[in-house]
Amino acid sequence: MSIMMKLFLSALALAGSAAAQCSTATATIQNSGDASALATCTTFSGDIAIATQASGTIALNGISQLNGNLLVDGAANLTSLSADSLTSIGKQFLLNRDYLLSTLNFPQLSQVGSISWSALPALQQLSFTTGVQKASEVLITNTFLTSLDGINLQVVDRFDINNNQYLKSVNVQLGNITQSLNIEANGKGLTAQFPNLQWAYNMTFRNVSDVMVPSLASVNGSMGFIGNYFTSFAAPNLTLVGGSLSFSDNTMLNNISLPQLQTINGAFQISKNPELQKIDGTPKVKVVGGALDFSGNFTDVSLPALNDVRGGFNMQSSGDITNACSAFKKNQDNSVIKGTYVCSGKQAKPGTAGTTPTSSGGGSSPTGAAGHFEVNVPIVMGLSSILTALFSFSY
Repeated sequence: MSIMMKLFLSALALAGSAAAQCSTATATIQNSGDASALATCTTFSGDIAIATQASGTIALNGISQLNGNLLVDGAANLTSLSADSLTSIGKQFLLNRDYLLSTLNFPQLSQVGSISWSALPALQQLSFTTGVQKASEVLITNTFLTSLDGINLQVVDRFDINNNQYLKSVNVQLGNITQSLNIEANGKGLTAQFPNLQWAYNMTFRNVSDVMVPSLASVNGSMGFIGNYFTSFAAPNLTLVGGSLSFSDNTMLNNISLPQLQTINGAFQISKNPELQKIDGTPKVKVVGGALDFSGNFTDVSLPALNDVRGGFNMQSSGDITNACSAFKKNQDNSVIKGTYVCSGKQAKPGTAGTTPTSSGGGSSPTGAAGHFEVNVPIVMGLSSILTALFSFSY
C-alpha cells in the first residue's frame, strides 16, 4: 500500500472518529479535558450534560451549534461556564442547583429552544454580548441576577420571572407573548418594561414597583395585577381584554388609565386597593362579558359607555357612592346588567362578589332575577400563580 493511500485512510479514520464524537446522543463533561475534546465539533447533534462532579471552569469552545440540550443540573462546585462560539441551542438550556456558578459567558448565543434556570444563588449577571433573541419559553427563578441584560426576545410563548430577590429591572423588547407572562416575587423595587409589546395572551404582575406597556393593544386571555407597589397603571393603547381584568391588593395604587379599552370578555374586578378613590380611567368600556366586581374605599365611579354586563354586578365601598349607585341602577333597570345587582356604600367591610353588604346607606339593595354569582377561578401559571377570575351569571 502506498504512503499516500495510508495517509488517506488514516485521515479518513480520524474524520470518522471526529464525526462520531460530534453526533453521540449525550456527551457528559466531567472536566475541562472532556470539554476540549469537543472543540473540533462545529456542530454537535446530541445533548451536552455537565456532570454533577464537575468543578471550577468548563469552556465549551469551538462549538457553534448545539442541536440538543445543554444540561447543567446539580453541578454544585461549578463556578464558570462559557462557550466562545456557540450561537444556538436547539432544545433546552437548563441550569439547576448549580450553587457556585457565578460566571455565564456566551458572547455569541442568540437562539435557544427554551431557558430554564433555577436555584443559582451565585449568579448575578449574564455575559451574553449578542443577546438571546429567540426562545419559546423562559423560566428564571431563585437566582441572584440583578438584571436580564442579554435576554432580548422578540416573541415568546411563556415568560416567567419569579423569586429573584435581587432583580431590579426587566426590560425586554418583546412584541408578542403567545401564552403567558408572569412577573412576581422579585426585588421589591423591580420595574417591568415592555416598550414594544403589542399582543399577549395571559399576563400577571405581582410585587412589582412599575409596569410599562405603552404599545399594548390586545390581551386575548386575562390580565391581573395583584399585590404590587406602583401608584399608577396606564395602557394607553389597550382596546381588548379577551378574558378577565383584575386589580387586587395593590396598596399604593391611586390611578388606573385605560382610555381606549372597550371590551372585557371576562370579569372586571377591582378590589382592596385602599388608595384608589376614583375609578374613572375606563371611559370607553362598553362590554363586560363576566361580572363587574368593584370593592374598596372609592367614592367616585364612572363607566359612561357601559351598555352590556353579562354577569352579575357587585359594587361595595366604605365611601359614599350614592350617585354612582343611582346611575348603575338605571343600567340594571334597562337590562344592561343581566345578573344579580348589588350596589352599596358606607360599608364597614366592603366585600367582593358573593358577599352581602353588612350595613345600608349610600347605595342600592341587592336585586335581580333569581340567580347568583358563579365564581370560576382558573389558574394560568408557570411555576407561579396568575389570577384569571372568570365570573358568570346563571339563571
